[in-house]
Amino acid sequence: MSATLIPSDPPSEVYDVGLYDLDGVIYLGDAPVEHAVQAVPAAAARGLRPLYVTNNSSREPEEIAAQISGFGVHCSPEQIVTSAQSVAILLADVVEPGARILVVGGAGLRTAVRQAGFTVVESADDAPAAVVQGFAPDLSWGDLAEAAYAIGAGAKHVATNLDGSIPKERGIAPGNGALVGAVVQATGVEPIASGKPLPAIYHQAAERLHANRPLAIGDRLDTDLEGARAADMPGLLVLTGVASARDVVLAPARQRPALLAVDLRGLFEAHPGPEPGAEGWWRCGTAEARVAADTIELAEQGRRRRLVPEDPQPVSLDGWRAACVAAWAAADRGHPLRPQDVPELTVTSTGQ
Repeated sequence: MSATLIPSDPPSEVYDVGLYDLDGVIYLGDAPVEHAVQAVPAAAARGLRPLYVTNNSSREPEEIAAQISGFGVHCSPEQIVTSAQSVAILLADVVEPGARILVVGGAGLRTAVRQAGFTVVESADDAPAAVVQGFAPDLSWGDLAEAAYAIGAGAKHVATNLDGSIPKERGIAPGNGALVGAVVQATGVEPIASGKPLPAIYHQAAERLHANRPLAIGDRLDTDLEGARAADMPGLLVLTGVASARDVVLAPARQRPALLAVDLRGLFEAHPGPEPGAEGWWRCGTAEARVAADTIELAEQGRRRRLVPEDPQPVSLDGWRAACVAAWAAADRGHPLRPQDVPELTVTSTGQ
C-alpha cells in the first residue's frame, strides 16, 4: 500500500458520488457538524451526489432522512445505506430463508430483517437460528442476556458492526462493538460482522447510484477509512468526529486515508500530494516533514522544529499532510514511530 496521499483537484469536481458517514461527519447526536449543512448541497451542485453510509443500525432510513432534511439538506430514505440493510443481506448466507432471528437492536434493524424475509422473535426460548446484534441507546442487560442465552443454545451470532465507540454531542460514547463485546465475554463466541470496515456496504452503496468515481468520507480510521481501503475506493478523512490528527500520523497501512481535511470544506479545496525530497524530507505545498531520531521534524514558514509531546504546537494542514506521509514512509521501512513520541496535533487551517 502506498505511503503517500494522492494529489487531487477539489474532490467535489473529481468524484461523482460521495459516500458520507453520518455520526461525526454530518451530525453529532441531534446537532449538525459545523460546515456540513453548507458543504453537502454545494458539493452536490458540482456533481458529487450524496449517499449516507452508516454503521448505526438502530433507526429507520426514513427517520435518518428526516433528521438530515431537518438541517436544511434535502434527503430521501433511498439515500440512506445502513448496516442493518447490509447485515440482512449477510444473514441470507448464514441461515435458511425465513429462519427465526432474535434481534437485539433498534427499529431499523428489526425492519431490515423482516423485509429480508426472516421471522423476528423476542426470546431465546423461541429457538432462533441466529442473534443479530446492533446498536440502540435503550438496550438493557436483559437484552444482552437474552442474546447470550440464545447463542449458548447454538444460535449464530451476527453483528451489524463492531464500532467500539460512537461520537455524541457530549463526547465519545460506547458503540455497538462495546455491547457486542459484553455478549462475547459471556459466550466465548465471536460474531460474524457486517458494516464497515468490510467492503460490502460500500460496494452496495456505490451500486445504488451506479457510481463511476465514488469517494468515501468519514471520521474514523478503523471503520470508514479501513473500509474504503478494503473496497478499493479513495477515502477522505475529516477531523470532526472520532479520529484525531495524531491518530492519522500513527495509522497502519490498512487504515490510511487518500485525502485529508479538517472538515467538509475540504471538498472544495485542491489536495496537494506530498513529494519525496533529499534526506528523507517530504514536501507538501510550502511545508516539509521527515522522521529523524524517532521524532517528526517539520519545516514551515521558515521555521524548523521537532514535534514532541512535551512541546505541542499547532501545525498547518499541509504540515500535517507532510508529517503523516513522513511517518507512514518510516513505518513502511520498518521504523514506525512510537505512540509516546507523537504529540497531539492541532491543525490550524483548512486551506493550503
